[in-house]
Amino acid sequence: MSLNTLLILLTAVVSFLSFNNHDLFAKMEFNAYLTYHRKQWHRLFSHALIHADFMHLLVNMIVLWSFGRIVEAYFTGMFGMQGNYYFLMLYAGGVVVASLPSLFRHKDNPAYNAVGASGAVSAVLFSAILFEPMSKIYLFFIPIGIPAFIFGPLYLAYEIYMDKKSQDRVAHDAHYWGAIFGLLFTILVQPKIVVYFFEQILGF
Repeated sequence: MSLNTLLILLTAVVSFLSFNNHDLFAKMEFNAYLTYHRKQWHRLFSHALIHADFMHLLVNMIVLWSFGRIVEAYFTGMFGMQGNYYFLMLYAGGVVVASLPSLFRHKDNPAYNAVGASGAVSAVLFSAILFEPMSKIYLFFIPIGIPAFIFGPLYLAYEIYMDKKSQDRVAHDAHYWGAIFGLLFTILVQPKIVVYFFEQILGF
């Protein structure tokens, strides 16, 4: 079983368990105040294993299944079994890095909470965009595919705009910080990907 599949199964199981277990949910959610002032650092990681509801979980896991297997295949293809460690670092790093801005922004706000693997999923998605910039990305209910290298900037612009303007209780900052981490981590692991990326785009 692939590491990507294991992450999906683990997240799905823990999320389902937390849906009907308020105590478990409360212990795992990312509360910036408790994380910072009570030193409950596990929340930086654990919140990625639980989700607000079934639809939140479903969307994240569909995206992770679609793009995680691509990234995992590239990493293991380049580095063998060591590629699994890179993939896990990409995922876990996306979880933490995407949460750090909110940690410092809301560290004195006991009412701020966040859950979900969106930061990690964004990191994986943007890593996949670097590897396959010409692939098509389909949004829900829209039958026309958008080239990945075009979708990426549009996604970042949307999330930055929504973070500044929206009051929808979605952690948009986690989405774009996770995406940026995914880009930088992939470039650090395989610097040649930058040349490959632009070669593909110029041939569009």
